[in-house]
Amino acid sequence: MKVTVVGAGNVGATCADVLARNEVANQVVLVDIKENFAEGKALDIWQAAAINNFDSRVIGTTNDYTKTAGSEVVVITSGLPRKPGMSRDDLISTNANIVKSVTEQIVKYSPDAIIIIVSNPLDVMTYAAYLTAKKPATKVFGMAGILDTARYKAFLATELDCSPKDIQAVLMGGHGDTMVPLPRYTTVGGIPVTELIAKEKLDAIVDRTKKGGGEIVNLLGTSAWYAPGAAAAQMVEAIVKDQKRVFPVCAMLNGEYGMKNIAMGVPVKLGKNGIEEIIELKLNETEMNLLKESEVHVKTVMDVLDGMKLF
Repeated sequence: MKVTVVGAGNVGATCADVLARNEVANQVVLVDIKENFAEGKALDIWQAAAINNFDSRVIGTTNDYTKTAGSEVVVITSGLPRKPGMSRDDLISTNANIVKSVTEQIVKYSPDAIIIIVSNPLDVMTYAAYLTAKKPATKVFGMAGILDTARYKAFLATELDCSPKDIQAVLMGGHGDTMVPLPRYTTVGGIPVTELIAKEKLDAIVDRTKKGGGEIVNLLGTSAWYAPGAAAAQMVEAIVKDQKRVFPVCAMLNGEYGMKNIAMGVPVKLGKNGIEEIIELKLNETEMNLLKESEVHVKTVMDVLDGMKLF
C-alpha cells in the first residue's frame, strides 16, 4: 500500500507525517521540485518512527515520479501562495500549470490512483486536475469541506466549552467567503446547535468560519498547515481503509443540486472507490439561495481558467 504526497511544504509534510504516524499506508512518498527538500522532510518524519511508534516507511524524492509508481492515493498540495502584486488570474494560471504538470506525472505512473487536490484556489484547481486526469469525477476531488467544518467545530466548541468530538456539522459550496455553513444540520451530542447558541452568536461563528483561512494568514503571515494537512490525511485514510465516511468534499457535480460541470463542496461518502455517493440534502429556500450564490462565484473563477485555454 503506497500513498504519495506531492509538495513537501508545510501542508504536504504535515499530511505525510499524519499518514505515517497513523500507519495509513506501508509507504508514504513525499515529492517536491526543490532539490533535497522532500528527502530532508521525509528523513525527519522517518526518524520520528521510533519515538511515535509507527512502521510506515517515508521516502522523499526530488521530482522523480518513478518512485510514486503504483500509488493508490495521491494528494497534491503543490502551488504558490498569492504574492503582493499578483492578480487572481496570475495565481490561477501559475497554479493551474503546476497542477496540470503534476497530475500528468501522477496519471503516467499511477493510472489507477485516486487524486485529492489541496492546492489553491481549491475549487478551480480541482477542476484543472479533473480536466487533466481524464478520470471519472469519483476519482478526482478536492479537500476543503473537512477543513472548513473543522474550523466551524472548533469555534463552536470554544463557545460552548465542550468537546469538538461531540459536534457534527456540514458545510457546502465554494472554499472561501462564499462557503455555506448549515446550522440546521449542526448538532452537539445530538442536540441541534440552534437550541444551544443564540442566533447572533451563531451567525458570528458562521462568519468567522468563512474567513477562517484569512484569520490564520493575518496571525501567522502565511497559510495554515496543521489542520489542512490533517484534513487531507483523514480523506486518504477513509479511502485506504474503505471506511465509508461521510465528509464534505469539493466534487465535480453532474446534476446534483441542479448544478453541472462545476467543482463544489458537497457531502459525500468516501471509500475505496473514492466518492461512492454524493448525498443530496433537502435544503430549504434560504440555504439553496446561498448555495446558488456560491455557485456563481465558483463558476466565475472556473470561467477564468477556461478562458486561458490550458486544456
